[in-house]
Amino acid sequence: MIRALRATLALGALVVGAAVAESAPATAEAEVAIDAFHAALAAGDRDGALARLDPAVVIFEAGGAELSRDEYASHHLAGDMEFLAATTTERVDRRSGASGELVWVLTRSNTTGTFRGEDVSSRGTETALLARSANGWRIVHLHWSSRATKR
Repeated sequence: MIRALRATLALGALVVGAAVAESAPATAEAEVAIDAFHAALAAGDRDGALARLDPAVVIFEAGGAELSRDEYASHHLAGDMEFLAATTTERVDRRSGASGELVWVLTRSNTTGTFRGEDVSSRGTETALLARSANGWRIVHLHWSSRATKR
C-alpha cells in the first residue's frame, strides 16, 4: 500500500514537473510581452503599447471597464502614458503560470513620483492574461488596482 502511494506521488510529481517545464518558455515569453507593453507606455510609444494588446482586450481598473483595444486607446491610454512617464514603478513580486495557450502574469509593484503636481506613493497589483497569437503573445485581459501608501 505504501509503495503504491509512493509510486503514485512520484508519478504525480513527474507530471507536474513536466507541465511546469513545458510552461516555462511560454511564461517567460509572455512576461517579456507584458514588460514590453509597460515600457512602451512609459516611453510614450502609443503604437508599441497597442501592438501588445489583443483587439478584444478587456481592461478593468477602479471599478470601470474598457472592452476593447480601441476603447482603451480613445480613453485611458494617453493618461496612462503620461502617468508612467512622470513616475517610477518598482516591481515587488511577480508570479506566472500557463495552461495551454493562455498565460497569467501576476505582478505587485510600488509607484512613486509626482504627477500633475501631486505626490504619488502607491502599491499596485496587476493581473495580466495573455494568449498566443500568430503575432506572438497578446494581452487579452488586464486588471489593475492600487492603493495609496505613506511616503
